[in-house]
Amino acid sequence: MINVLFVGLGGALGAVCRYLISLIPLKGDFPFLTLFTNLLGAVLIGIVVGIAGSNEKISKQGVLFFKTGVCGGFTTFSTFSLEGLTLLEGGKYLLGTAYIVVSVVFCLLGVAVGKYCSTKMMLAH
Repeated sequence: MINVLFVGLGGALGAVCRYLISLIPLKGDFPFLTLFTNLLGAVLIGIVVGIAGSNEKISKQGVLFFKTGVCGGFTTFSTFSLEGLTLLEGGKYLLGTAYIVVSVVFCLLGVAVGKYCSTKMMLAH
């Protein structure tokens, strides 16, 4: 149960940080702030995994707080990036590439389907 608390607290912190970044007054067609958030999250999860992998003094709860909580609340793209890289680094090139391509394509399709369905539901009412 303590692990859930660490993940929840980290997730809240990550979500607040994501929101604060969204308040930066930068407008335009290209989603720079989202890209920045995703890149920052990817770098952060890399740092957390790197430190945790080379330092046994970091507790399991600390890793959960930062990796699953903060990074997960900030952006799940960081987790996706870590998993894709882990597969590629493990020599699983076909699986890693498939995971990356399928994730991007299916998630884009998922957003499109969800948007389409919600629009149809709103028009029906």
